Amino acid sequence: MSLRRRTVEVLIAAGLLGVAAVPPAGAAGQGHPVPLRVATYNIHAGSGMDNVFDLDRQAAELRALDADVIGLQEVDVHWGTRSEWRDVAGELTQRLDMQVSFAPIYSLDPETPGASRREFGVAVLSKYRIVSAENHEITRLSTQVPNPVPEPAPGFGEVVVRVKGMPVHVYVTHLDYRGDPSVRIAQVADTRRVMAEDEGRKVLLGDFNAEPSAPELAPLWKDLTDAEPNAPTFPALDPVKRIDFVAVSKDGVRVRDAAVAETLASDHRPVVADLLLLRR
Repeated sequence: MSLRRRTVEVLIAAGLLGVAAVPPAGAAGQGHPVPLRVATYNIHAGSGMDNVFDLDRQAAELRALDADVIGLQEVDVHWGTRSEWRDVAGELTQRLDMQVSFAPIYSLDPETPGASRREFGVAVLSKYRIVSAENHEITRLSTQVPNPVPEPAPGFGEVVVRVKGMPVHVYVTHLDYRGDPSVRIAQVADTRRVMAEDEGRKVLLGDFNAEPSAPELAPLWKDLTDAEPNAPTFPALDPVKRIDFVAVSKDGVRVRDAAVAETLASDHRPVVADLLLLRR
């Protein structure tokens, strides 16, 4: 996907600068759609297809997407040795000059007294100001306790960003990976319930761990439009499945283009989509 020329817009009071896509001539007026580039990327806790932890590599790939808003999955914050006990969410936001909202799925006591909590979850990075954030519960089958049962747990992140004066609800999710779809069925129902509580423009970013035609995902397509980049995303080396998604509400958002970026900086490939936000 070709990169577009960008114009600079001040995003946060701290003085960080973000960039937004140059609209068509005359598009600044009332009634014209506003472009927004979004992406989703399962970052494999900072490691590439080679299982080598390398945040420099991932930051470079994220920067190359030139996205205004990015949903991340498998994000470590002081989680363990695989990510060198580092705050991956915090470091990426600093490197990319973006705001961040981190929504932990797990938040565990530290292994040593006085250390930071061990957290793992999803995150939204945004060049636009994040005006509110929430960590919703959906059904999960924990990987951190023995004999787990499906129950509500956090890790379905939501932020509201304001783009050229228009509020946009952005959600980021990571659905269950198991072959048995029963937990994903419940998660899809929970996702629809949470999103139905909000009005206006909505964008859902995530690793769904199921392909577009999977029966458990069918209810989502009643409410949302799949960006359909027409390329697989997993595994990053010779991908065969499209399990990473950008989806938008049928009201207020249109997909202009979408693509899958070719990179081995994670075990997934990122999806990037150019959207149009419709004024009312």
